[in-house]
Amino acid sequence: MNNQFLISPIRDNFHEYQAKIQQRPLLLTGLIILVFMCLIAIFAPFVAPHNPDEQSLKNRFMGPCLEYPLGTDQFGRCILSRVIYGSQTSLAVAVITTTIVVAIGLLVGLYAGYYRRLDGLLMRFTDIMLAFPSMVITLALVGILGPSVPTIILALAIPGWAKYARVVRSTTISLKTSGFVTSARALGAGDRHIIFNHILPNSLAPIMEIATLGLGGKIISIAGLGFLGLGIQPPTAEWGTIMNQGLAYIGKAPLITLSAGVMIVLFVLSTNLIGSEIRDLMDPKTDSVIF
Repeated sequence: MNNQFLISPIRDNFHEYQAKIQQRPLLLTGLIILVFMCLIAIFAPFVAPHNPDEQSLKNRFMGPCLEYPLGTDQFGRCILSRVIYGSQTSLAVAVITTTIVVAIGLLVGLYAGYYRRLDGLLMRFTDIMLAFPSMVITLALVGILGPSVPTIILALAIPGWAKYARVVRSTTISLKTSGFVTSARALGAGDRHIIFNHILPNSLAPIMEIATLGLGGKIISIAGLGFLGLGIQPPTAEWGTIMNQGLAYIGKAPLITLSAGVMIVLFVLSTNLIGSEIRDLMDPKTDSVIF
């Protein structure tokens, strides 16, 4: 089978998207902030000036100085180092969780939209998941299973995939009757080939927007659990946990809470900027439509 006739339209518009991205300062700003924060997380051992768990009680509540650029906390630990290592923890959990929910949502949405006999069963289960507030499910699971990294990932992933499944299902239903899918089927392509080589690539546009915004939402959820004492437990550095520990000393050492809060705001701002700009780039009502 000659695959040159089965190339999906999304691939033809790559260079057009690349040019439009360069013309969007908000998108570039979001990407710069996001990449910078990811690099900090990846190279935390080389960037952080101190061990984040190293305590020095004689240096408690020190103000900003050359040795401790953001000062120290109630245990004499370097605030900057803990915030940097906190980015490593928070981003890792958020990325893993988002990857899981996107993968599950894609599979459920693709098969529900393509195979109508599976649609009723899969979508009713999806509706059940959407009927419950995600944070209620997350708090219940964390409360039952206990706070830990695997539990937090599981608790955020279980209710998180449903919205992706809904979006992918709608896109799949519209794409499976399109011209390039009909051509692929006429040339003998099987269902699996059509689903994963043609429908899936053209379903990624709305998913990219939701996943980008969802990544910021996951950071807020993780930090919220940590702030409530149900997240990643001390002494592991995590933004929400750092804010929780610093709240009691907000008058004496405000940088403990503020530094972690600023990092959360910057990360969510970057994902919101990127997600909003991706939506504008790939809005089906504009000339950048990929279908």
